[in-house]
Amino acid sequence: MTRSADHPIHPQFLTRHSPRAFASTQMSEGQMHQLLEAARWAPSASNNQPWRAAYGLRGDAGFAHIAATLADFNAVWAPKAAGLIAWASRSVVTRDGADTPNAWAGFDAGAAWGYLALQAQEMGMISHAMGGFDAAKLAASLHMPSDFTLHAVIAVGYLGDAADLPEALSAREAPNGRGAVGTWAAKGNFA
Repeated sequence: MTRSADHPIHPQFLTRHSPRAFASTQMSEGQMHQLLEAARWAPSASNNQPWRAAYGLRGDAGFAHIAATLADFNAVWAPKAAGLIAWASRSVVTRDGADTPNAWAGFDAGAAWGYLALQAQEMGMISHAMGGFDAAKLAASLHMPSDFTLHAVIAVGYLGDAADLPEALSAREAPNGRGAVGTWAAKGNFA
């Protein structure tokens, strides 16, 4: 599928998608830090920067901990990625020495993930965020503090051959479309 925009936008938004076919190419710690650096600069309510990440590179213990929590349908392809990132946010903010709920934490964490995804694309890499994982097991294996909320596991690496995926997944490897702006945005109200 070739994507096309209804309004002029930068081509990066049309070419970025979330493949599942990863090549066996490794990534370096430095490359992972580049991805995380891009996320660092995402907008954040009151500059609280609530996003949190725990990552591993294929072959290390962190990667194995994250991969072990993936749902069966993600465990088929995601462990072939060069890196896995558990993406979370701190659900409270400390003000005047007291923790209060941060209603914007998930929103801000989503923005940071978007920056990471675009940086991966800029580096010639791919990324795929997934919700299919055992959150309780992942939180325990990564020693996640109780005031964090897990949002996703992100697979990052280099594009592989879709033919290496099971047939049901390889058929889904093409970029998909999106609903037109008018289907989800309206001037003046939500109706």
